[in-house]
Amino acid sequence: MKLTAPVPGGPCWIELSTSDVPAAKTFYAALFGWRCETDPREEAGGYTVAHLGDARVAALSPVYQPGQPPAWTVSFATGDADASAEKVTAAGGSLLVGPMDVFDQGRFAVAADPSGAVFSLWQGRAFAGADLFNDPGTLGWAELVTRETDPALAFYPAVLGWTVSASESYPQWGIDGADFGGVLTMDEKFPPQVRPHWLPYFVVTDVDAAAASAQRAGGDLLMPPASIPQGPRIAVIRDPQGAVFGIHRTGG
Repeated sequence: MKLTAPVPGGPCWIELSTSDVPAAKTFYAALFGWRCETDPREEAGGYTVAHLGDARVAALSPVYQPGQPPAWTVSFATGDADASAEKVTAAGGSLLVGPMDVFDQGRFAVAADPSGAVFSLWQGRAFAGADLFNDPGTLGWAELVTRETDPALAFYPAVLGWTVSASESYPQWGIDGADFGGVLTMDEKFPPQVRPHWLPYFVVTDVDAAAASAQRAGGDLLMPPASIPQGPRIAVIRDPQGAVFGIHRTGG
């Protein structure tokens, strides 16, 4: 069972902060077929929503400050952003932004877990989150990449109420029996400068073809297509501006 709509505690939105929004729009349109619409209001700061058909699936925005590296951020749904923010600090994490309102759309905060991995909290009002999950071109999995696995396994259930599968090699996050992500423990293959982070995986119909398409569009393959034993076929890509994400197809 997988999540198909925003639920309390679950991933509800995915947002790219990038140094070049027009170039990112071109890249992801070529890769996923996204149609992007930029909010014309000056106070929206160039916020751009990506659609598949009429379904809202992701967002792109300029980086918030000079020198900020381009990156994808996963948002998790909460019924009370302020209460969840308090849980973050009580559990050993830190609050980076907010909580604050976004027009009539909702209330959000940006936080980091005890290892420094950044994520967002989203209290939906007019906007609950993505209209599609687990379809080609949409978010299908959220993976925490960290060197501090045990603290993470305590932190996120305390803040967001997640369940954790019993696995020493790859614990998985879930809500009421619906798994939506996992934990990858960084080993010596990861350079020391790679910080703990959340890695979103987007669903594709053909991992090899999508990886080749990403390369043609200017992306780099950090992990070439590979089949995980008893799992999906995956690849990890860095977009032309430097943001990293995964692609996957279940069933090999």
